[in-house]
Amino acid sequence: MGDILVLYYSRYGATAHMARHVARGVEEVHGVQARIRTVPPVSTVCEATEDSIPAEGAPYVSMDDLRECSGLALGSPTRFGNMAAPLKYFLDTTGGLWLNAGLAGKPAGVFTSTSSMHGGQETTLLSMMLPLLHHGMLLVGIPYSETALMHTDAGGTPYGPSHLAGTDSKKPLTEPEKALCRALGRRLAETALKLGD
Repeated sequence: MGDILVLYYSRYGATAHMARHVARGVEEVHGVQARIRTVPPVSTVCEATEDSIPAEGAPYVSMDDLRECSGLALGSPTRFGNMAAPLKYFLDTTGGLWLNAGLAGKPAGVFTSTSSMHGGQETTLLSMMLPLLHHGMLLVGIPYSETALMHTDAGGTPYGPSHLAGTDSKKPLTEPEKALCRALGRRLAETALKLGD
């Protein structure tokens, strides 16, 4: 059994914090591990260059991370109701993996953070699903049997976990938001195990 790849982009830290809770959920399932990775920022004016290892946080993702994973959790802050450019930029480089059906049949889920309650959480989650569907991945969301989904007054959707970070991006994750992140991680791990049988 390979790892569940928890791949995210985070500018102010909220999405990275969510990624750690998704990873905790993955590791609650016996026999499955989480591999946390991020993507480098991109520049709007020139080609961005980054060291191969970030100064802090998770390592940068490689194609091998994607190729070897048994499942994928994909996270991004909301950018006008869409995923952030650095994550989209990386996904746009996965054509070779698509050509070889390297992700086809693997489970995937998505998560997001936004500064406002109605800042495009659900559309961002849907935007991240599109390339995963093109890769042939099997999407898992969060069922309403997860009671945190019924009790959250911040983030949380059946499409995947979300977080209301506030206009200054400093609101901590609520307990229901954390629970939904862990629930997504567990569902991905459990699904990957079942598909591996």
